[in-house]
Amino acid sequence: MAGIALLARELGIEVYGSDAQVYPPMSTQLQEAGIRLHEGYHADALRGDIDMYIVGNAISRGNPQFETILNNDLPYRSAPQWLYEQVLCDRWVLAVAGTHGKTTTTAMLAWILEYAGLNPGFLIGGMTQNFKQSARSGEGPFFVIEADEYDTALFDKRSKFVHYHPRTLVLNNLEFDHADIFTDLADIQRQFHHLLRMMPANGLIIHNGACEALNQVLDMGCWSEQLAFSAGEASSGFSFQQDSHLLDNDSAQSYRLELQQVGTFNALNATAAALAARHAGVSIQTSIEALEQFKGVKRRQEIIAEINGIQIIDDFAHHPTAIEATLKALRNQTQGRLYAVLDIRSNTMKLGIHADRLQQALSTADVVLLCENSTLKWDIHAIKSTASTVISIKSDIDQVVQQLTLDCRPGDTIAIMSNGGFENIQQRLMQALQSR
Repeated sequence: MAGIALLARELGIEVYGSDAQVYPPMSTQLQEAGIRLHEGYHADALRGDIDMYIVGNAISRGNPQFETILNNDLPYRSAPQWLYEQVLCDRWVLAVAGTHGKTTTTAMLAWILEYAGLNPGFLIGGMTQNFKQSARSGEGPFFVIEADEYDTALFDKRSKFVHYHPRTLVLNNLEFDHADIFTDLADIQRQFHHLLRMMPANGLIIHNGACEALNQVLDMGCWSEQLAFSAGEASSGFSFQQDSHLLDNDSAQSYRLELQQVGTFNALNATAAALAARHAGVSIQTSIEALEQFKGVKRRQEIIAEINGIQIIDDFAHHPTAIEATLKALRNQTQGRLYAVLDIRSNTMKLGIHADRLQQALSTADVVLLCENSTLKWDIHAIKSTASTVISIKSDIDQVVQQLTLDCRPGDTIAIMSNGGFENIQQRLMQALQSR
């Protein structure tokens, strides 16, 4: 929604907004753009001279502002519908979809096109280090967008990405997630196939050939050209080798891929971005050069501080697959002990859908710190009793900060993983370590 607000402002529209529990970096860029934000959803905060209300998918019936909009027959749209009507309808859309890696891959792709001088528009679900903002309209024909499968709005339960009409589509991976709106994996696959049905015949679908769930979606029917990528050996398409080489299996052409970001999953993100950029006319070699200068995305393995030899990492991981991949990547570059501080916050994790996988996902860390959470529908103490990793469950954030401050020593890495504000633990921990 912050990106939508920035795009509207760039179009010359005066923008106001309401939200709850806003936190950096999105709140910071809104403030810098001069977009006024009202905390909470009080009906009396609605101005009387608004031409259009854009309703985010976090809004539900009973929200005072939305009820006022309905009762007074005021004009409103979902964010994806407004975006298509006002920005995307006449653009070459390059969309990045999948359970994991959307933000990083979208940021990589936008940066490649920028590096190639194509001045793309983009909407990224995070703050990239290569751009000052998470969204802009751009001047060329290309628009890069993070294509989320979450539902559009309370009045439109289709996935957001069906509104985007991409010509180039990246499918990174697919797992069961968003258990609050999807019943099972097949339910999500159905939405992905709706997206494929809207792809033009001269479009390109770039997909992870090693993901069986995606292969099943493609087998449901595909009318566009396909190009696969994967890690390791492959008979066709592109593959990333463990020696940091990107191999075009069809032409036997090999490229050296050097990234500032660690982990095979980031190499796969980069591979997908380079292939999408090639569809827009950018050579693989130019993409490789651009990716060497890609600085990453905030809250994705972001080093936010190093205090007395203790490194603090901020990361958005909240699904077991992402948690495990992040910790394994950090393990390879950690000299001392690896501490994992996890915020069990997403609706899927609160419901306990992936509770049986969480213990394995955390096993790479030396010490795991969790907080008691009354909103959980499962017992987090169950993973503590059988885990090989030391798991400590604290009553609140203050106790987590206190243990880290007492225990950590030079060479250790602390990975804070959350898809929310996490009670500002990052700043609280940095202050505590500095005053130790």
